[in-house]
Amino acid sequence: MAQPGAARPLVVVTFRAGSEVREAITGTLGQDTEVVYLSELDRSERAGVLGTARALLSLSLDRELEGPEEFGLIASVGLVQLESAGADGVPFERLAPGVPVASNAGAYARPMAEHVLALTLALAKRLPQNQAALARGEFDQRTLNREIRGSVVGILGFGGIGRASAELFRALGADIHAISRDGHAIEGVAWTGTPAELDALLAVADVLLITLPLTRSTRGLIGRRELALMKDDAILVNPARAAIVDEDALYEHLLERPSFSAGLDVWWQEPRRHGSFATRRPFLQLPNLLGSPHNSAITGGTLPSAAREAAENVCRFLRGEPPRNLVDRSEYLGRS
Repeated sequence: MAQPGAARPLVVVTFRAGSEVREAITGTLGQDTEVVYLSELDRSERAGVLGTARALLSLSLDRELEGPEEFGLIASVGLVQLESAGADGVPFERLAPGVPVASNAGAYARPMAEHVLALTLALAKRLPQNQAALARGEFDQRTLNREIRGSVVGILGFGGIGRASAELFRALGADIHAISRDGHAIEGVAWTGTPAELDALLAVADVLLITLPLTRSTRGLIGRRELALMKDDAILVNPARAAIVDEDALYEHLLERPSFSAGLDVWWQEPRRHGSFATRRPFLQLPNLLGSPHNSAITGGTLPSAAREAAENVCRFLRGEPPRNLVDRSEYLGRS
């Protein structure tokens, strides 16, 4: 932080923030830091603060900075700290090579894990199908529901969301299998593999949770071949990024296998990135599909809490400590 008599370090918040988020940011950064909100400044003022900022707090940098001039102004900034857990929206090709970017990984894990559990339970208990049958006047007591106890929950990506989800599923008696980068054994996880062992996970999973970041290597990771390896009555739940799963392959798999089901909180065309919500295939007409509008992380206190975590990482940087969750830009550059 600032030394006695020294100018306070400047942190620029590039997104529009509500009062609770502002209080979380300023309360965490403290009086030794000057906080400026970019949306409140005119063009000349924006240039002045971007050129002198020690750190940026950002949500969608490509939408919040105006053109190559402003990207050029932040070439010497010490840290771009994201409010979001994912970094797939960062235009790394427009950022100077030496600008570090940190994600807010894990900040939304607990509410997202609850959402994952809700989608999984609803599909395991056939709630969408039962509701539709009742609406048709059918009182089906013959088709069996499924229990989570004794099932294999496969978690593809064992970061914050994966760990929080595993905790909830273990409480229901599920066996956890996981794919992590190094494949090292994890306490409470029955089997751990590397990404090269994905096929083995797909073959045994009764429930597959996709909790990976979207990078060059994970885009389209789950396609026709991978879905065909899964059990006919498996449940796929994706709260991460839609593009990790091939859209056409998933639709056709659900259409051809009514016993297979999917819970999606993320979509291939969403308003924030594309301006509107739409699906190329009629997913929402499928009885074995349950969807939500990418709101798994949006609960009453989540956004201020995530803002505090992001601001705390900025504090680490300002204190001269290594920031957490630094992003390897090579995983994103050259993405399609």
